[in-house]
Amino acid sequence: MKKYSVKELSKLAGISVRTLHHYDKIGLLKPAIRTEARYRLYGHNELLKLQQILFYKELGFTLGDIMDILNDPGFDLLQALEHHKQALLKKQKRLSQMLDTIEKTKFNLKKRKMITDEELYEGFPKKSTQEIRNDVSKTFGKRALETSETYLKTLTKEQFQKLKTDYQNIFKNLFDLSNKDPESEAVQLEVARHFTATMKFWGTYGSGTSQKKKYIGLGELYVQDERFTTMEGKAQPEFARFLSKAMTYYADIQLD
Repeated sequence: MKKYSVKELSKLAGISVRTLHHYDKIGLLKPAIRTEARYRLYGHNELLKLQQILFYKELGFTLGDIMDILNDPGFDLLQALEHHKQALLKKQKRLSQMLDTIEKTKFNLKKRKMITDEELYEGFPKKSTQEIRNDVSKTFGKRALETSETYLKTLTKEQFQKLKTDYQNIFKNLFDLSNKDPESEAVQLEVARHFTATMKFWGTYGSGTSQKKKYIGLGELYVQDERFTTMEGKAQPEFARFLSKAMTYYADIQLD
Protein backbone atom coordinates (compact mmCIF):
# COMPACT_ATOMS: atom_id res chain seq x y z
CA MET A 1 0.00 0.00 0.00
CA LYS A 2 1.30 3.44 -0.94
CA LYS A 3 2.97 5.53 1.71
CA TYR A 4 3.13 9.32 1.57
CA SER A 5 5.94 11.56 2.74
CA VAL A 6 5.14 14.71 4.69
CA LYS A 7 5.63 16.81 1.58
CA GLU A 8 3.37 14.55 -0.51
CA LEU A 9 0.63 14.49 2.13
CA SER A 10 0.89 18.25 2.54
CA LYS A 11 0.27 18.73 -1.18
CA LEU A 12 -2.50 16.11 -1.28
CA ALA A 13 -4.44 17.55 1.68
CA GLY A 14 -3.74 21.23 1.01
CA ILE A 15 -2.12 21.94 4.36
CA SER A 16 1.40 22.94 5.30
CA VAL A 17 4.27 20.65 6.23
CA ARG A 18 4.57 22.68 9.42
CA THR A 19 0.97 21.81 10.33
CA LEU A 20 1.64 18.08 9.87
CA HIS A 21 4.73 18.36 12.03
CA HIS A 22 2.62 20.07 14.71
CA TYR A 23 -0.04 17.36 14.58
CA ASP A 24 2.68 14.76 15.05
CA LYS A 25 4.21 16.66 17.95
CA ILE A 26 0.94 16.91 19.90
CA GLY A 27 -0.05 13.33 19.11
CA LEU A 28 -3.05 14.19 16.96
CA LEU A 29 -1.74 12.54 13.79
CA LYS A 30 1.29 10.27 14.03
CA PRO A 31 2.92 8.89 10.86
CA ALA A 32 2.51 5.18 10.15
CA ILE A 33 6.25 4.66 10.23
CA ARG A 34 9.50 6.55 10.54
CA THR A 35 12.38 5.47 8.37
CA GLU A 36 15.88 4.97 9.67
CA ALA A 37 16.60 8.41 8.28
CA ARG A 38 13.73 9.74 10.47
CA TYR A 39 11.45 10.50 7.54
CA ARG A 40 7.71 10.42 8.32
CA LEU A 41 5.56 8.19 6.11
CA TYR A 42 1.74 8.13 6.18
CA GLY A 43 -0.58 5.34 5.02
CA HIS A 44 -4.29 4.97 4.21
CA ASN A 45 -5.43 5.01 7.86
CA GLU A 46 -3.57 8.24 8.50
CA LEU A 47 -5.20 9.79 5.42
CA LEU A 48 -8.65 8.89 6.77
CA LYS A 49 -7.77 10.30 10.18
CA LEU A 50 -6.46 13.51 8.63
CA GLN A 51 -9.70 13.82 6.69
CA GLN A 52 -11.61 13.65 9.99
CA ILE A 53 -9.33 16.26 11.55
CA LEU A 54 -9.93 18.64 8.67
CA PHE A 55 -13.69 18.06 8.76
CA TYR A 56 -13.86 18.83 12.47
CA LYS A 57 -11.66 21.91 12.04
CA GLU A 58 -13.99 23.16 9.32
CA LEU A 59 -16.86 22.81 11.78
CA GLY A 60 -15.05 24.92 14.37
CA PHE A 61 -13.71 22.27 16.78
CA THR A 62 -10.44 22.92 18.61
CA LEU A 63 -7.51 20.52 18.18
CA GLY A 64 -7.98 19.38 21.78
CA ASP A 65 -11.65 18.55 21.14
CA ILE A 66 -10.77 16.74 17.93
CA MET A 67 -8.17 14.64 19.74
CA ASP A 68 -10.73 13.64 22.39
CA ILE A 69 -13.28 12.68 19.73
CA LEU A 70 -10.88 10.61 17.63
CA ASN A 71 -9.40 8.86 20.67
CA ASP A 72 -12.84 7.88 21.97
CA PRO A 73 -13.10 4.04 21.84
CA GLY A 74 -16.69 4.43 20.64
CA PHE A 75 -15.75 6.60 17.66
CA ASP A 76 -17.56 5.40 14.52
CA LEU A 77 -16.06 6.62 11.26
CA LEU A 78 -19.17 6.04 9.13
CA GLN A 79 -21.38 7.80 11.66
CA ALA A 80 -18.94 10.67 11.86
CA LEU A 81 -18.94 11.03 8.07
CA GLU A 82 -22.73 11.21 8.04
CA HIS A 83 -22.66 13.92 10.73
CA HIS A 84 -20.08 15.85 8.70
CA LYS A 85 -22.25 15.55 5.62
CA GLN A 86 -25.32 16.96 7.37
CA ALA A 87 -23.34 19.77 8.98
CA LEU A 88 -21.71 20.73 5.69
CA LEU A 89 -25.08 20.69 3.89
CA LYS A 90 -26.40 23.14 6.47
CA LYS A 91 -23.33 25.30 6.03
CA GLN A 92 -23.71 25.10 2.25
CA LYS A 93 -27.30 26.31 2.53
CA ARG A 94 -26.27 29.17 4.82
CA LEU A 95 -23.45 30.23 2.48
CA SER A 96 -25.82 30.04 -0.48
CA GLN A 97 -28.23 32.36 1.31
CA MET A 98 -25.41 34.75 2.17
CA LEU A 99 -24.24 34.83 -1.45
CA ASP A 100 -27.80 35.50 -2.57
CA THR A 101 -28.03 38.39 -0.08
CA ILE A 102 -24.75 39.84 -1.39
CA GLU A 103 -26.02 39.72 -4.98
CA LYS A 104 -29.28 41.40 -4.02
CA THR A 105 -27.42 44.12 -2.16
CA LYS A 106 -25.07 44.68 -5.11
CA PHE A 107 -28.07 44.90 -7.44
CA ASN A 108 -29.83 47.46 -5.23
CA LEU A 109 -26.69 49.55 -4.84
CA LYS A 110 -26.15 49.64 -8.60
CA LYS A 111 -29.81 50.36 -9.28
CA ARG A 112 -30.37 53.20 -6.87
CA LYS A 113 -29.62 56.77 -7.86
CA MET A 114 -26.78 58.24 -5.86
CA ILE A 115 -26.55 61.85 -4.69
CA THR A 116 -24.33 64.23 -6.67
CA ASP A 117 -22.16 66.95 -5.12
CA GLU A 118 -24.55 69.58 -6.49
CA GLU A 119 -27.57 67.90 -4.86
CA LEU A 120 -25.80 67.93 -1.48
CA TYR A 121 -25.94 71.73 -1.49
CA GLU A 122 -29.28 72.42 -3.12
CA GLY A 123 -31.13 75.14 -1.25
CA PHE A 124 -28.01 76.92 -0.05
CA PRO A 125 -27.31 80.53 -1.12
CA LYS A 126 -26.66 80.82 -4.85
CA LYS A 127 -23.00 79.95 -5.09
CA SER A 128 -21.08 77.28 -6.92
CA THR A 129 -20.85 73.92 -5.21
CA GLN A 130 -17.11 74.38 -4.70
CA GLU A 131 -17.59 77.81 -3.08
CA ILE A 132 -20.07 76.36 -0.62
CA ARG A 133 -17.74 73.42 0.12
CA ASN A 134 -14.92 75.91 0.76
CA ASP A 135 -17.14 77.85 3.21
CA VAL A 136 -18.09 74.67 5.07
CA SER A 137 -14.47 73.51 5.18
CA LYS A 138 -13.33 76.89 6.50
CA THR A 139 -16.01 76.92 9.21
CA PHE A 140 -15.98 73.31 10.37
CA GLY A 141 -12.72 71.94 8.98
CA LYS A 142 -11.81 69.81 5.99
CA ARG A 143 -12.16 66.55 7.89
CA ALA A 144 -15.69 67.43 9.01
CA LEU A 145 -16.62 68.25 5.42
CA GLU A 146 -15.28 64.92 4.16
CA THR A 147 -17.02 62.96 6.93
CA SER A 148 -20.34 64.63 6.14
CA GLU A 149 -20.11 64.16 2.37
CA THR A 150 -18.98 60.55 2.69
CA TYR A 151 -21.98 59.67 4.86
CA LEU A 152 -24.56 61.61 2.83
CA LYS A 153 -23.44 59.93 -0.38
CA THR A 154 -24.35 56.55 1.08
CA LEU A 155 -28.00 57.66 1.13
CA THR A 156 -30.46 57.28 -1.71
CA LYS A 157 -32.01 60.43 -3.11
CA GLU A 158 -35.22 59.55 -1.28
CA GLN A 159 -33.41 59.14 2.05
CA PHE A 160 -31.50 62.38 1.56
CA GLN A 161 -34.66 64.27 0.65
CA LYS A 162 -36.40 62.94 3.77
CA LEU A 163 -33.50 64.10 5.94
CA LYS A 164 -33.68 67.56 4.38
CA THR A 165 -37.46 67.73 4.78
CA ASP A 166 -37.26 66.63 8.43
CA TYR A 167 -34.61 69.28 9.06
CA GLN A 168 -36.75 72.00 7.48
CA ASN A 169 -39.76 70.95 9.55
CA ILE A 170 -37.70 71.03 12.75
CA PHE A 171 -36.49 74.53 11.89
CA LYS A 172 -40.07 75.67 11.29
CA ASN A 173 -41.20 74.16 14.59
CA LEU A 174 -38.39 75.96 16.42
CA PHE A 175 -39.30 79.21 14.69
CA ASP A 176 -42.90 78.78 15.87
CA LEU A 177 -41.58 78.20 19.41
CA SER A 178 -39.20 81.16 19.40
CA ASN A 179 -41.49 83.22 21.62
CA LYS A 180 -40.96 80.74 24.44
CA ASP A 181 -38.13 80.29 26.95
CA PRO A 182 -35.19 78.59 25.14
CA GLU A 183 -34.80 76.34 28.20
CA SER A 184 -38.45 75.22 28.25
CA GLU A 185 -39.33 71.57 27.80
CA ALA A 186 -41.15 72.10 24.49
CA VAL A 187 -38.20 73.94 22.98
CA GLN A 188 -35.62 71.48 24.30
CA LEU A 189 -37.52 68.50 22.88
CA GLU A 190 -37.40 70.11 19.44
CA VAL A 191 -33.73 71.02 19.90
CA ALA A 192 -33.04 67.36 20.65
CA ARG A 193 -34.56 66.48 17.25
CA HIS A 194 -32.48 69.26 15.68
CA PHE A 195 -29.31 67.86 17.25
CA THR A 196 -30.02 64.34 15.93
CA ALA A 197 -30.75 65.61 12.43
CA THR A 198 -27.60 67.76 12.50
CA MET A 199 -25.47 64.79 13.53
CA LYS A 200 -26.89 62.84 10.58
CA PHE A 201 -25.99 65.66 8.20
CA TRP A 202 -22.50 65.76 9.69
CA GLY A 203 -22.16 61.98 9.44
CA THR A 204 -21.37 61.69 13.15
CA TYR A 205 -24.67 60.28 14.44
CA GLY A 206 -23.89 57.42 16.83
CA SER A 207 -20.14 57.99 16.56
CA GLY A 208 -19.70 58.16 20.33
CA THR A 209 -17.43 61.22 20.11
CA SER A 210 -18.40 64.48 21.82
CA GLN A 211 -20.11 66.97 19.52
CA LYS A 212 -20.75 69.58 22.21
CA LYS A 213 -18.24 72.17 21.07
CA LYS A 214 -19.21 71.88 17.41
CA TYR A 215 -22.93 72.07 18.17
CA ILE A 216 -22.51 75.22 20.28
CA GLY A 217 -20.34 76.59 17.47
CA LEU A 218 -23.15 75.94 15.00
CA GLY A 219 -25.50 77.97 17.18
CA GLU A 220 -23.01 80.84 17.18
CA LEU A 221 -22.75 80.56 13.39
CA TYR A 222 -26.54 81.02 13.14
CA VAL A 223 -26.13 84.37 14.90
CA GLN A 224 -23.16 85.45 12.78
CA ASP A 225 -24.52 84.43 9.37
CA GLU A 226 -28.14 85.36 8.67
CA ARG A 227 -28.30 83.01 5.67
CA PHE A 228 -28.72 80.02 7.96
CA THR A 229 -31.79 81.34 9.80
CA THR A 230 -33.60 83.17 7.03
CA MET A 231 -37.29 82.33 7.39
CA GLU A 232 -40.24 83.42 5.29
CA GLY A 233 -37.85 85.14 2.88
CA LYS A 234 -36.16 87.47 5.37
CA ALA A 235 -33.43 87.47 7.99
CA GLN A 236 -34.49 86.54 11.53
CA PRO A 237 -31.79 87.79 13.93
CA GLU A 238 -34.01 87.32 17.01
CA PHE A 239 -34.72 83.74 16.00
CA ALA A 240 -30.97 83.14 15.48
CA ARG A 241 -30.20 84.37 19.01
CA PHE A 242 -33.04 82.29 20.46
CA LEU A 243 -31.81 79.21 18.62
CA SER A 244 -28.22 79.72 19.74
CA LYS A 245 -29.31 80.01 23.40
CA ALA A 246 -31.50 76.90 23.13
CA MET A 247 -28.70 74.90 21.50
CA THR A 248 -26.11 76.01 24.05
CA TYR A 249 -28.43 75.06 26.93
CA TYR A 250 -29.10 71.67 25.35
CA ALA A 251 -25.36 71.06 24.84
CA ASP A 252 -24.51 72.03 28.42
CA ILE A 253 -27.20 69.77 29.90
CA GLN A 254 -27.26 66.82 27.52
CA LEU A 255 -23.82 66.62 25.92
CA ASP A 256 -21.50 66.69 28.94
